[in-house]
Amino acid sequence: MDATTLFVGGILGAIGLAYIVYGKKQRKAIALLCGVGLCGIPYFISNMIALVAVCVALMVLPFFARY
Repeated sequence: MDATTLFVGGILGAIGLAYIVYGKKQRKAIALLCGVGLCGIPYFISNMIALVAVCVALMVLPFFARY
């Protein structure tokens, strides 16, 4: 791991925490699960392009997934 991976992982973890808090307050499971995913995905994906692509998809998923 290099400094860029750690920095991006920290930013994505902070965004994930915001999604978790929002999902818990509003009782929206999709936002809560996307937040957990955003916090955990940086541990499993080491390729920066793939990491950013997956995390952007997780960030926009709650806006398009209506239930």
